[in-house]
Amino acid sequence: MHGDEVTGFENRYRTLDGRVRWISWNTASEDGLIYGYGRDITEEKQQAEALKQAGEALRQAQKMEAIGQLTGGVAHDFNNLLTVIRSSADLLRSRDLPPDRRRRYIDAISDTADRAAKLTSQLLAFSRRQALKPERFNVATKVETLGEMLRSILGGRISLDLTTACDDCVVEADVNQFETALINLAVNARDAMDGEGLLTIRINAAETIPALRGHGASAGDFVTVAVTDGGAGIVEADLIRIFEPFFTTKEVGRGTGLGLSQVYGFAKQSGGDVAVESRPDRGSTFTLYLPRSRRAAVSPPPPRAPARLRHEGRVLVVEDNAAIGEFASQLLQDLGYHTELTANANEALARLETAADFDLVFSDVVMPGIGGVELARMIQGRWPGLPVILTSGYSHVLATDARHGFPLLHKPYSVEELSHILRQAAAGAGAPAGDEGQIP
Repeated sequence: MHGDEVTGFENRYRTLDGRVRWISWNTASEDGLIYGYGRDITEEKQQAEALKQAGEALRQAQKMEAIGQLTGGVAHDFNNLLTVIRSSADLLRSRDLPPDRRRRYIDAISDTADRAAKLTSQLLAFSRRQALKPERFNVATKVETLGEMLRSILGGRISLDLTTACDDCVVEADVNQFETALINLAVNARDAMDGEGLLTIRINAAETIPALRGHGASAGDFVTVAVTDGGAGIVEADLIRIFEPFFTTKEVGRGTGLGLSQVYGFAKQSGGDVAVESRPDRGSTFTLYLPRSRRAAVSPPPPRAPARLRHEGRVLVVEDNAAIGEFASQLLQDLGYHTELTANANEALARLETAADFDLVFSDVVMPGIGGVELARMIQGRWPGLPVILTSGYSHVLATDARHGFPLLHKPYSVEELSHILRQAAAGAGAPAGDEGQIP
């Protein structure tokens, strides 16, 4: 009535026979009259709804396919590892087994357990659920230190060119995961070049992460590590899938498909990202973005003593899984400790209230009720001189709170790792917790 035009105004009408029709209206006014033009859009509405449902069905099918691929890959790799463990354990039951063969089977079980731990670590990296141990380090210095290792991995027919274009390339990230990511990129480049060519690693700074995988660009302060090869390249159809776990373009037996998923998960969980540029027969460039730190790098800790040391004192073990708690207590007793096992945080706090002679608390992280991190903070507040060591194989809390300030021992752990972290914690008893005092 005021002369404003209406465009695309939709009404739903019920027809005489009870069906529903949609009309889209456009209006115009002239000489005091309003002219309305209606178009039946019922079929378009129905097609749009059908397309939406088909899209949802497709996404669900893709999701189930990805889950099936993931579980199938995990089952395949773990079955291979369990075969070695089971066969070695069966052979160890033989009474007349020579000492050298017994040692060989024990080593096989230990090595296979390490490979299984690496597999789960890569899966947690992709899912961004691993417990990172961030440290400040200079990326250029770290890459140069890894130079000899990378050259041995690449082989004699591949030349390695390291270039640094930023003066202060300090980041705060997990050093071990960074090294693993760089090695994974180098191994993929080597295989793409069929073991011959030039691999370039360029370290630089950037103020923006470009738009990647449907996400907008991110402004900030980043250190970049670009790994460029002259290999076969990646076809466009595979570019959107290369970071999926167990997806690989390599032939059978030349990779599990977890290398790039570890790179992706580590970068995202560290606050960065990873970009890829590639064309068939033109090579590929993978660029790792990590948030830059303006604080000075921290010197690496001294090498760990390989010898197993004997300890003394009383340890309160907090573990809701009875079998694991008994096993951890036995390991601690073998190291020389006197132990007491509690099943949860409430039992542990009650025991600490009645007995003040414990020298250390060794607690799981994932427990019903009060978790390990919360328990550690409560102990720190009420008994500030009592060291607390946390242990976990997986925890969403640890993945989102990497700077909790308490020593962390990853499951599965060796006796040597347990011995080392116990002695480190005992040596620092009474010191305030923080990222500087966190066990590396």
